[in-house]
Amino acid sequence: MTIQARPKKAAAAASRPRRRAAKGSYHHGDLRRALVEQALRLAAEGGIEAVNIREAARRAGVSPGAPFRHFADRQTLITAVAEEAQRRFRGEVERAVAAAPQGDPLARFRAIGTAYLRWALGNPMHFEVISTGRVFDHDQAGALSQDNSEIIAMVDRVLADAAAQGQLRGVDVEQVRIAGRALVYGFARMAVDGHFPRWGIAAREIEATGEAMLDFFIARIRSD
Repeated sequence: MTIQARPKKAAAAASRPRRRAAKGSYHHGDLRRALVEQALRLAAEGGIEAVNIREAARRAGVSPGAPFRHFADRQTLITAVAEEAQRRFRGEVERAVAAAPQGDPLARFRAIGTAYLRWALGNPMHFEVISTGRVFDHDQAGALSQDNSEIIAMVDRVLADAAAQGQLRGVDVEQVRIAGRALVYGFARMAVDGHFPRWGIAAREIEATGEAMLDFFIARIRSD
C-alpha cells in the first residue's frame, strides 16, 4: 500500500504545538459564570484592583471581546464578583446555622458569628469586596442586597427566639444585633488590615481568638 504524503499546509498545522487553555478555562456552557470565576480568582490574588475584563477573558480562554456579551464594562464585572462573593458567604452562614443545635438560639447566633469570621479570614480579598461600598454600586447589586438581607433576617430570627426563650438578660435586641455585627466586622477588618501582630496575636491564633471574643460577648448577653 502506498502512503501518500500529507499536504504541506496540513503537515505544518499538525506539527505546530497546540495552545493549551488555562486551568479552569471556559470550554462550553455558561461563559458568564466562567468569567466571574476567573475574576474572583483575580480578586483573591491581587485585590479588586487586579480585576479586569481582558485578563478574565484570557484566563477563561476566550477572546477579549467575548465578555462584552455579558458585561458592559469593568464595573458590571466587579458587581457580579461582589454578588457571587456574597452568595458564597451566605452559603457558609447557612451551613453553620444548619449544623448548630436548633433548640439553642444563642448557639445559632454564635454559629453565624463564627461563620462570618471563618469566611472573612479564609477569603480576605472577597471580604474586602463585599464589605466596602467603594468598589460597586449597592443599588445595582440586587442579588447581593437580597443575600445580605437574608443574613440580617437570620440574625433577627435567632435573637427573637433567644428573647422568647428567656436566653437574653434584659438587653435591647436591636442593640445586640448591631453590637454583634460591629464585633465580627471589626475583628475581621483588623485581621484583613494586618493589625493583630502588633497586638501579639500570631496568624495561627486569629480564628481561635475571634471565637473566644464571640464567647465573651455571648456570656455578657446571656441570662443567668
